[in-house]
Amino acid sequence: MQDFGNVLHNSVLIVAIAACLIAQVLKLVVELIRHGKVTFRTLVETGGMPSAHSALVTSLAAGVGQTVGWETPAFAAAAIFAVIVMYDAAGVRQAAGKQARILNQIVDEFFHDAEFHEERLKELLGHTPVQVIAGCALGILVSCMAARAY
Repeated sequence: MQDFGNVLHNSVLIVAIAACLIAQVLKLVVELIRHGKVTFRTLVETGGMPSAHSALVTSLAAGVGQTVGWETPAFAAAAIFAVIVMYDAAGVRQAAGKQARILNQIVDEFFHDAEFHEERLKELLGHTPVQVIAGCALGILVSCMAARAY
């Protein structure tokens, strides 16, 4: 436990987190361009352009490949992890968001006169494939730019 402070010297981890944070900040820029305003809640919400999840995991996988080798089991594990996360972001969570939107619509239409005290379901859970690809490209770009740090 006394070596836990060394985690701050893990450049692959730091760069991956930086890629995630850059993606989150870019969401503010995209929101400003699209809607003419900035909502800082965007920084902590899921969904949006680009996918911070994708940026994080692809930067991690690229960093592992750059430091320990592209042919290693560590890179294979990081790459498979990245694919699963991106598939989940664009597939499973996107579908759950669509289901939430439909359920909210049903509640609005059938229970508009009755008192319904449940919170609305969160509809923006996942990412479109374009958002995932943009996050993936951002993660790889950040990792390649930081390759000297490794």
